[in-house]
Amino acid sequence: MTTVHRAAVLGSPIAHSLSPTLHRAGYAALGLGEWRYDRFEVDEAGLPAFVAGLDRAEWAGLSLTMPLKRAILPLLDAVTDTARSVDAVNTVVFTPEGGLRGDNTDVPGLVNALRERGVERVAEAAVLGAGATASSALAALAVVCEGPVTVYVRSAERAAEMRGLGERLGLELRVAAWERGAEALAGPLTVSTTPVGATDGFAAELPAAPGALFDVLYHPWPTALAAAVARAGAPVLGGLDLLVHQAVLQFEQFTGVAAGPLAAMRAAGEAALAAE
Repeated sequence: MTTVHRAAVLGSPIAHSLSPTLHRAGYAALGLGEWRYDRFEVDEAGLPAFVAGLDRAEWAGLSLTMPLKRAILPLLDAVTDTARSVDAVNTVVFTPEGGLRGDNTDVPGLVNALRERGVERVAEAAVLGAGATASSALAALAVVCEGPVTVYVRSAERAAEMRGLGERLGLELRVAAWERGAEALAGPLTVSTTPVGATDGFAAELPAAPGALFDVLYHPWPTALAAAVARAGAPVLGGLDLLVHQAVLQFEQFTGVAAGPLAAMRAAGEAALAAE
């Protein structure tokens, strides 16, 4: 009898998630017919019971999206240094010993996506926004940025949170008012971590020679800001770049495959978005 290995993405809302499309494409590309990947609508209140009810003999891993990236922490037996650095887990691996290990593949996923596009090191960088994805962006910039990182935020509370995180990461962090966000695009790299429409106004204020933009949204795509930066001739990365790179790292941890099928997973994601 074939043993079924299971994985899934959890969150709320979850119907929009592309994770099943990406992981299933990876299974198909490598002929892993015994693997199954699903999605489940799970909120913070329901997370402990859901995790406790899983059969650890068949489950390999979980992908987590909002609002569960911090809610999962008390349920874990171990947490990697990467996840601990940003207090956020997007990947849970069921270990052979029956424990739960939390990791964050958003951080190395950001780094790998930038490297794929030739962005290895930058002298300075900027982040638009201050949510959970901004935290991962700061951790990634601690790897690729040699100088200061400026974070553009809306509130003093968020500014304080980002300063604390920057200190933990060893970054030279500066904080600026959200209204000045268009200034960020004059630097060599800007990572936008905001909801749909939040940066549309900056597109009209774009500097003459903007630097690279990594906009973590993927639907709708391109955003007004991404389209403006692309028209100006600068490199633009989107949310699908991040989604695929973090997903392939999850795929490798769940399955034990040394090098996940990045091209197949990307093609599946592109096809799914084109169909929408």
